Amino acid sequence: MTAQIGDLLFYQGERLTMCDAPLGTYFRLGGAYPEFEPSSTALIRGYVATWELLDGRLYLIAIQGWLSDGTDASLESVFRGYPERVFAHWYSGRVRVPRGKLLKYVHAGYASVYERDLLLDFERGVLVASTEKHNGVSDNPNAPEGYGVGALTVFPRPGTQQEADD
Repeated sequence: MTAQIGDLLFYQGERLTMCDAPLGTYFRLGGAYPEFEPSSTALIRGYVATWELLDGRLYLIAIQGWLSDGTDASLESVFRGYPERVFAHWYSGRVRVPRGKLLKYVHAGYASVYERDLLLDFERGVLVASTEKHNGVSDNPNAPEGYGVGALTVFPRPGTQQEADD
């Protein structure tokens, strides 16, 4: 599997990339699951969710992607009547947020290793612990900083002329 594009997290005034997809837990628990269309090999789940950690609580504030019928996905696509934010009460687990320079790129899932990992532990959407794990120091001054994907194949948008020609 190709390295995956992470969800976004606004935390302590920073825009960060998460190596986890808490919305997947909602779907596995039986939540409404619209059919997302993958846009690339690096986004096989078909969407990027944007989260905000506010007053120790995790909120879903946006969903971007395509649905299989070619329309744009949104927060409203999954949570009808909640166009602005949804408290992630369904999520208990650990979110990994890579920080610092890339130490080792792994072309699979979220397996790449960075200098540090911010580990955020949640219980029913409430932050219960925050720790930082140190994984080493890069000896490469040109190593990329922050989470990124090294390569991907982009798929055509559903319902477009390109898809019809293929």
